[in-house]
Amino acid sequence: MKWLILFGLFASLMLLMSQMARAGETPKAGEAAPDFNLPDQEGKPHRLQDYAGKWLVLYFYPKDDTPGCTQEACAFRDDLHKLTALGAQVVGISVDDSESHAEFAKKYHLPFPLLADKTAEVAARYGALTNLMLMKFAKRYTFLIDPQGRVAKVYTKVETSKHSTEIIEDLKKLTEKGK
Repeated sequence: MKWLILFGLFASLMLLMSQMARAGETPKAGEAAPDFNLPDQEGKPHRLQDYAGKWLVLYFYPKDDTPGCTQEACAFRDDLHKLTALGAQVVGISVDDSESHAEFAKKYHLPFPLLADKTAEVAARYGALTNLMLMKFAKRYTFLIDPQGRVAKVYTKVETSKHSTEIIEDLKKLTEKGK
């Protein structure tokens, strides 16, 4: 009987934790991208409408200066000229603060904005939040947003070493369709 009670408590705790870890619904292709207003590594605010008329690679990442996040950011840095040639801008978002972003961007010479979502509200609106009670972090999700502000493609399974190349190939296909 004692084991049954312990199992029930354990199962209840696991269910509660899984409920807390869930974020909002992830926007789907064709839907309007959720708005945001967040400061970058220099404290400058960025809003979704600032990117109207351009393709936007909006990528969420867990933590500044960690191996996977560094690999992903540096790949976007190295491929930025290809992305901008396709009419796209790159913006990263994590729940780290602007100071952490500034150090990360300086260390790796990242030439694009890293937005500080300290309250994790934007990550939650994009379904890209993991909330483990005392700790919150963004999931490694990317949203390709079209010039009209609609989600064109969602990436929830990201391989950091190949992700920017994957986005470049998808952007080529999507921009060819629009011609």
